[in-house]
Amino acid sequence: MENILFDSYKSKNLNLKNRMVMAPMTRSRSDNPENKATELIAKYYQQRATAGLIITEGTFISPEAVGVINVPGIYNTAQIEGWKITTEAVHQEGGKIFAQLWHTGAYSHPDLHNGKKPLAPSNVNPEQQIFTAKGFQNSEEPQPMTIEDIKRTVNDFKLATLNAFEADFDGVELHGANGYLLQQFFSKNSNLRTDEYGGSIQSRARILFEILDAIKEVADTNKVAVRLNPSLNGIMGILVDDETIELYNYIVRGLNDYDLAYLHLIEPFTDVSDNSNAIQEVAKHFRNIYNGTIIMNRGFNKQTATKVLQDGDADLVSFGVPFIANPDLVERFKTNASLNQPNQATFYTPGEKGYTDYPTLNH
Repeated sequence: MENILFDSYKSKNLNLKNRMVMAPMTRSRSDNPENKATELIAKYYQQRATAGLIITEGTFISPEAVGVINVPGIYNTAQIEGWKITTEAVHQEGGKIFAQLWHTGAYSHPDLHNGKKPLAPSNVNPEQQIFTAKGFQNSEEPQPMTIEDIKRTVNDFKLATLNAFEADFDGVELHGANGYLLQQFFSKNSNLRTDEYGGSIQSRARILFEILDAIKEVADTNKVAVRLNPSLNGIMGILVDDETIELYNYIVRGLNDYDLAYLHLIEPFTDVSDNSNAIQEVAKHFRNIYNGTIIMNRGFNKQTATKVLQDGDADLVSFGVPFIANPDLVERFKTNASLNQPNQATFYTPGEKGYTDYPTLNH
């Protein structure tokens, strides 16, 4: 019997040739003045188009959203044109590709903003290492966003969605995970606000629903997805707290009203087994709450991914690092071929080395 990983997946909003998703991964190859996606980036994604779905690296929705160098943006015409090369290349191979829309918030550095502090919900330093033109630098205290800043950012997500569809993406994924702007709003330790965007669970989640409502004005939400990392704890500037589970239950219940393409859930990055404030098995927990398609991400191999699908905890599974080193990961899993090992030294370096030069079974 053929493995469930290779079964097609059809829902009301998705039609995929298999259940293997390429997870979004920053690769820092847009080392050009416009920070636009290039022919090299198109080749990288085209090589991996046998995935049922590709989710791009996070692409910045505005100059204010930037938190790392050499990442492509999606906020101007040159960047839209750059991404068109990628979407055309993936579609030529019969692939599907979503753009991940990204704002890093406090997870940034003044050097990336002409000396200005990055904008964030509150003046809480996430204590992270930020990749700048001078190398890695310590993050600093950000500038708390005004209401006007928040409204502008909501609109930036809306415009980025329009730009993504102009660039012929099949959909967009809102990055609400991994300690970036949206999760900074969700989490009590990073959101100290006392206005309508802070305090209560509903207020801390407000920005996400305002973004979805804004997008709904210009696009079908059945081509929109959300990524969440509910049990992120002690890393990336985020801590779980006594309201974390209730907050994410509220968010996910609310997402049921939007008929999204999917919900992309990340299992805990660290051991939270002794933490009563953290959800231990994220996809299993939200399976009972969310009505739509769930993608699960958890450092999978073929066996563990297969089991999750067979158990029904998720509909699709996303793979990150294995797709970096194995453009033909689907074929390798199908034939039980050995996998190339990734070269971590080239994850974020410019050029084709460690990017488009990994061998396939046919080469």
